[in-house]
Amino acid sequence: MQFDAVRINGPIGRCVADAMEELTGGDPGPIVADERGWRPVYFLVPPRSTSHRAWPVVATAFNSHGGSVSYVPVPALSGQTWPLSWRCLPSGPDRFVHTPLLCSVINRLG
Repeated sequence: MQFDAVRINGPIGRCVADAMEELTGGDPGPIVADERGWRPVYFLVPPRSTSHRAWPVVATAFNSHGGSVSYVPVPALSGQTWPLSWRCLPSGPDRFVHTPLLCSVINRLG
C-alpha cells in the first residue's frame, strides 16, 4: 500500500486526532501514534495528496515528491508493536484520512 503521511508531534497531534475522530463519527482513517520521544502522531493520507498543500509549521508532510523517500513507522495490525500503536485502524485498502479536512483541522488547532 502506498500513502503519504502527515506527522504532528506532542499533545497537538493527539488533539488533532481527537478532532478528526469527532468530525468523522469515529472513522477518520488510519492514524498511528508513537509513544517515544516527541510522541508523534502520523495521519496516513492518500498518495500524492500532501506535496501541493501549505502545511502549518506544526505539521510535517512525508511523501515521495521530488524523488525523495520518506520513512513512516507503521505498526502491525495485531500483536505487540510498542511503542507504535494504531490510534485508528485502517478500515479498508483505499481508506485514508481526508487530506483537506486534516489540513483544515490542523490550521484551526495548530
